Formats: sequence, structure tokens, C-alpha cells
Amino acid sequence: MLFHSSIRKELARSFGATLVVLVTVVMTMTLIRTLGEASRGTFNPSDVMIIMGYTVLSDMPTILSMSLFIAVLSVLTRMYRDSEMVIWFGSGRGLASLLAPLFRFAWPILVMILALAFLILPWAFGRIEDLRDKYDKRGDIARIEPGRFQESADGNRVFFIEKDVRGQQTGNNVFIATQEQGKETITSARTGRIEVIGEDKFLVLEQGQRLERTNGKSDMTVSLFERYGARVGSDDKTARDYSPTHALPTLELVQTPTPQHLAELAWRLGLGFAAINFVVIGLASAGVNPRAGRAGNLGFAFLTFVVYFNLLVLGKSWIASGKVELGLFLLALHGGALVMGLLWLTKRHHNWTFRLRKRRVTKPQVRV
Repeated sequence: MLFHSSIRKELARSFGATLVVLVTVVMTMTLIRTLGEASRGTFNPSDVMIIMGYTVLSDMPTILSMSLFIAVLSVLTRMYRDSEMVIWFGSGRGLASLLAPLFRFAWPILVMILALAFLILPWAFGRIEDLRDKYDKRGDIARIEPGRFQESADGNRVFFIEKDVRGQQTGNNVFIATQEQGKETITSARTGRIEVIGEDKFLVLEQGQRLERTNGKSDMTVSLFERYGARVGSDDKTARDYSPTHALPTLELVQTPTPQHLAELAWRLGLGFAAINFVVIGLASAGVNPRAGRAGNLGFAFLTFVVYFNLLVLGKSWIASGKVELGLFLLALHGGALVMGLLWLTKRHHNWTFRLRKRRVTKPQVRV
């Protein structure tokens, strides 16, 4: 039908505009958060844009669900406001007959949400964890930053270089504090540079002194040197030896149904079920309220979205702690939301009204 094609085109325009706005907001918030984590040493500052991309990709199921909900609600509200729904109702079609064109438009988005939730989401989280683990396992030389005290990977050394002169190969005013085998050593030098001897890296210091003290003793040994080499740790090339639950593939979650794995599976399934319910709720709640204005429906959409996804997070924690089973939670939350949306839609489709019957009060007759 011509009406179906026109409503799908308008839904596509509204969905695209909403998606662009939400992605921009999420990217800005993610960039700020990622920069903060990079400044605290969680990520490599050069990987900020990559990590931001993976994070936004992992948030895409939620962004797509909210964009679909807002698009359905805003388009149908506009049709009510411009009296287009009056023409639709006047042709003998009810509100429930709009479910077909809405789901005909929404099914590619629903498939994309499920694909992102089950396949892309764990892959993106896994890549983030790989970058974080690689940065944690970097060698001592890579950890050194001019003007900052930096601890080595094993925690036995503290390095300080005042400034670089030629990249990261040479530095001035080098300070190294070491605590190994019951001895505490403090080494300082005027200059230092990196040299590779065989397969090992050495920090070669020139024109400095070395203070050595045994723990529990008060005597101290002071040595002056013209040239001194200290072996530094290299990068750890081993693979990541841990996998968070949100970074596990969906097939592994199904094969090992522990409470934590079932909780993550409930979250991924919930992303798809929530998107389906949002289409039904958006159709059932669309309308025009002259007193509330256009912001009323958007406020309702935001509130509904926040409550729904907070219940998803709460249910995930309940399943992980063993308080509720996976099937019972899915049936209670998503099944309950679907039933409530269908009942609401049925009420508006048939224009049912519920009124309380008033009791008739008979006035006593006064005889004269």
C-alpha cells in the first residue's frame, strides 16, 4: 500500500537522524571516559581512538534499540498531530493494523541488533581487553615517561627521566630505585641511553653514582661510575590468560551454563527482546497531548528506555548471584512487557474505556 511505503520512508528518515545524534553523543561521552582512563595508565594513549571505536561498537545494540523506539514514537505522534491517523481510522483500519508496516521496517534493524549482541559485542570487548593486557605487559623501557616516576612491570624498580633528547633512546638526569634480593639500590646518572646486546636490552648510564644498602643494616655503599649498564625487562609477548564474561563468545556461554555465563546470555538475549517490545510499546503509546507538547512523548520514551534497561541490568545481577533463573527472568520481564504492550494496544485499537459506575442517590421526599 502507498500508506505503508510512505510511513516506512518517514520511519527511515527519523531513525537515521536519531541514530546520528545518539552515536555522536555516545562517541563524545566515550572519548571523555577513554581519555580519563588513558591518563590513569589503563590504556595506551595512542590507542584511544581504537578503543573508542570498539566501545561505541559494543554499545550499538542499545543505541539501535533506542533509535528505533524514538523513531516509531515520533513518527506516529506526528501523524496524530497532523490528523493523518484520522484518515487511517476513517478508512476502516484500526491502530493494530500498523504493526505490519512497523515490523516490515524494523526487522532488518532487529536482525542487526541480534547479530551485534551475539557476535560483534563479545569480539569488541575481547579486542579492548587485548589492548589493555598488551599495555599492562609492556616492557620497562616502554613504561618510562619523561618527568614522571614509573614503576616496572614486576614492581621491583622505579624509573625517572627528566626529559628526552632524542626520542626515547637517550635521556638526561636518570634515576633508578631497585629493591631485589634483600638489597635496596638507588642509581642516578647524568645521561642514559638504550643499547641492545644480544637479545637483551640494557640501560647504559654515564657519569653517575650508585648507593646500595642491605635491608636491616645501617651501612651503605656508595660507588661512582663513568659507565654502568642495567638490564631492563622486555615486552611480554604471551597471550591474554583471562577472559571476562562479557568478552566470551555466545557459544561458550551456552556450552558452560554457569550463573555468570547465564547472566551474560540473558543480557544479550534481552537486547533483542527489548527492541521488539519497544516497537509494540511505541505504537501503543503514540498520541498527541496538547498540554504536554512534543517533549511529552520524548520524555516518556526516555523514561521507559531507562527503566527497561535498568531492569535488564538488575536481572543480570540477580541471575549471576543465583537469585532467579534465566527462563523465569526472560518470561517475567520481556514476556510481561510484551503482554502489557499488547493489552494497551488492544485497548486503544478497540477504543475501550473503563468508567466506574456512579451510584444514584435518591433524594428523600418531603411531605407537607
